[in-house]
Amino acid sequence: MTGTSSRAGQPARRRITSGLSKVFALNPAGLNWPRAVMFLDVALVPLVVFWAIGHEQYLLSAVFGLLFAALDDPGGSYRSRVSHIAVFALLGAGVTALGFGIGGDAWGWLVLAAFVVTLVAGLAVAYGTRRFVTAMLLNLWFIVTLGAASSFHQHARITSYTWAQTVAWAGGSALWIVVTFAGWLIQGRVDRPQPVTELPGDTSRRKLTRPLIMFAVIRALAIAGTVALAFGLDLSHGYWMPIAAMVAMKPNLEQATLVSAQRLTGALIGAVAAALLLLIPTSEHGLRFFAVLRGLEVVALVLLVHGAAIRFWNYALYCAAIAAGVLVLVDLPQPSDYAAEGYRVLWTFCGVGISLLVMLLAGLLAKRTHRATSRSAG
Repeated sequence: MTGTSSRAGQPARRRITSGLSKVFALNPAGLNWPRAVMFLDVALVPLVVFWAIGHEQYLLSAVFGLLFAALDDPGGSYRSRVSHIAVFALLGAGVTALGFGIGGDAWGWLVLAAFVVTLVAGLAVAYGTRRFVTAMLLNLWFIVTLGAASSFHQHARITSYTWAQTVAWAGGSALWIVVTFAGWLIQGRVDRPQPVTELPGDTSRRKLTRPLIMFAVIRALAIAGTVALAFGLDLSHGYWMPIAAMVAMKPNLEQATLVSAQRLTGALIGAVAAALLLLIPTSEHGLRFFAVLRGLEVVALVLLVHGAAIRFWNYALYCAAIAAGVLVLVDLPQPSDYAAEGYRVLWTFCGVGISLLVMLLAGLLAKRTHRATSRSAG
């Protein structure tokens, strides 16, 4: 009887092992350490500046303004690059102002704003894949701003001004413009390819089909729902739920199951890693507490740098690095205790679970639409 049970369990174990090997399969050609080192060199500028002036609460906005401006850089002639990044910086500044401005308001406004921003970002696919990626970056940043604003409001000793967060974002984006200008001069004022060549550059418009619109609506409802749960129920560290849902959710209907599994796995690994890191300063006080916080800021920056290097080496590990870096920076103002870390991981599981349900629903919707199209064509 035992032998039969053991033999029956072998196929299941093989499936699990095979699935994990696919999720964590490595592509050696996907490593790009020069890109990561370049980002680290540039990101050290805002890190040192905010350390010097003693306003580390604005570091998150500056770093993400820099990082996302680099990701959105389309390459080409320098004039077109500057105009494109400048527009992106202005849109990001508006999103920053909105997120930090309403972060302490009634939860209903947060839900409404999250729904509208996520819906608009989802419908941006009509203007091409490139602009869709840009919209997704701003969408993710908006969810992060809600979490950061909530964290600051819960910490009475830290003062965060909306205008200063907006300036920090714009400053980070402007820093990338300065870096690209220096590179343009050094390299002979010639056109340059986009820094992250693996990102799509297609700007051709596409028709908003019913499945795309429905998925954008479902996705917006899912993010709005997680925001409602987090802030409406006043959950302890509940903003980890919408952040996890946004990180884990795939951006369109066509992505493969493997990518979805990698995204989900990475989000969970990143959340657990961030929770463990945030336990380090809980028993420290005074100068040592201050030193540990500064050290964790460096760790978060290094995690983001690794994300830049391993994006196409392994997608699950990339998601883990980005999620851990973001969550550490968001929650550094209030590293707490074991109970809080438990809540953080719990809400991350909930956010990932909600994103999984949304993906399943979107998949069913796509299959139903495909069958209906096939019948009508027949």
